[in-house]
Amino acid sequence: MARVLIVDDEESVRLLLARILSEDLRVEVQLAGTCEQALRFARETPYDAIVLDLLMPGVGGRAVLAEIRQGSTPNRNTPIVIVSQVSDSETIERCIAAGANAYHTKPVRRAELVQTVKAQLSHG
Repeated sequence: MARVLIVDDEESVRLLLARILSEDLRVEVQLAGTCEQALRFARETPYDAIVLDLLMPGVGGRAVLAEIRQGSTPNRNTPIVIVSQVSDSETIERCIAAGANAYHTKPVRRAELVQTVKAQLSHG
């Protein structure tokens, strides 16, 4: 069974994303509510995909993305899907350039998110 790490500081969003992905894709999900927790999990556990919010307290989602891509984690090449309220093209381009595989804006559209994560899992 595929393992997906969901990172968002809002518990309701984490739980919604977890329900969507576990029901529609039958994946095992692990939840992280802080950047620090996300980085600790990413350093310790290999995932098949990571769903990451950008606007989070602490170092922020962009720093988490950079750390995973540049660090010596087992997830250096794991597909990362950004899910964020930020929708300007410059931010999206920066995230893709920094190593994100896909970008979705909130409120997330269930079918689109499922399709994206499914596609990333099949490339893994």
